[in-house]
Amino acid sequence: MLELLAPPPADPLWDLAAEFAADTRPERLDLVLGVYRDATGVTPVMSAVREAELRLAERSASKEYRGLSGNTAFNRAMLQEVLATPERTARATAVQTVAGTGALRLLSDLVRRTRPGATVWISDPAYVNHGPILRAAGLAVRTYRTRDAAGRPDEAALLDDLREAGRHDVVLLQGCCHNPTGVDPSFACWEALAELAAEAGWVPFLDLAYHGLGDGFDADLRATRMLADRLPELLIAVSCSKNFGLYSDRTGCAIVLGPGARELRHVETALQNAARTLYSMPPEHGAAVVACILGDERLRADWRAELDTMRGRIAANRAELVGNLRALDRGGLAETLARQKGMFSMLPLGPGQMRELRQRHGVYGTAGGRINIAGVAAHRIPYLAVSVAAVSGGPDAPPAPEAAAVAAL
Repeated sequence: MLELLAPPPADPLWDLAAEFAADTRPERLDLVLGVYRDATGVTPVMSAVREAELRLAERSASKEYRGLSGNTAFNRAMLQEVLATPERTARATAVQTVAGTGALRLLSDLVRRTRPGATVWISDPAYVNHGPILRAAGLAVRTYRTRDAAGRPDEAALLDDLREAGRHDVVLLQGCCHNPTGVDPSFACWEALAELAAEAGWVPFLDLAYHGLGDGFDADLRATRMLADRLPELLIAVSCSKNFGLYSDRTGCAIVLGPGARELRHVETALQNAARTLYSMPPEHGAAVVACILGDERLRADWRAELDTMRGRIAANRAELVGNLRALDRGGLAETLARQKGMFSMLPLGPGQMRELRQRHGVYGTAGGRINIAGVAAHRIPYLAVSVAAVSGGPDAPPAPEAAAVAAL
């Protein structure tokens, strides 16, 4: 049997992570994986999370199965955090999932079951796992443009492409802090998308993985809540990995909004059945932590304050990189990055330049140009700027930094 297995494609992100791990240069920078790191380069455990874990440990609750929908207190809390009003939550149901990835897969299975033959539209470029998840669920995938030929945001192209989406189609949209580009539609564009969906009948499928790390928690959910108010149906995949720092606890939620309670009567069971065949039921720990935080007014306030601090550090990193690039006469690069927000920035560099950035300077980003701006210590930003400028080309490119001179940066 095993000799018949063809070589499967490797995961590009984890391949780069392995290459970084084998790199012994002291000046190297890991900007590949999407994790937040503090000023010391550590991915911290949030203080509210640590206190919630201590409370749970003291309580020593049973580790009995929770059920196919997971932690129901967590599900109720997530509905409230994302949708905010009783009018919206009354039209919604939720199940806990294995992180945002599990939510994407369960909702993809729901699409396949309820809209046979549907095409799911994803952005170009898209989060690297969107296409594989949708295709694994048996769905057809098409792309819509988000940028022009020069790599600038192009809302007109986005709307033009989605005018082709049919009545039975689904459109996957990142609710904020787009991965990998860091560029979101304007709110006017979001409103135009709501009008298109209402006219054509397609259903928005929102991926919420970074809310709280862009313009602020409620600001990052503004488009999601507007779509919930204007449209009869909405699918939402929510991740707690980034904004609670629960990366390895794999905590997420799948939310479905319908016209009313009657239309939702079979949805939770359908999601439970899909979960049963994939992983049976989700892990309890992360969901219990989130439920504890959101159920306690002080802990919730502490979590929001720490999330705001993280958001501020990300914005400061980006501003510092932009300032350094301007000082190096790389105004075009600087202005491109200045338009972006959230954990990721998309460098306007080709695969060859990103390879040179990695091989010559030890700066690891994806082949498409994505770097994790939240993953670089502030004192390393000058080195990052000089390295990026050195591979950006042109007669005025600064000389490549010497490793020995910059290893201490």
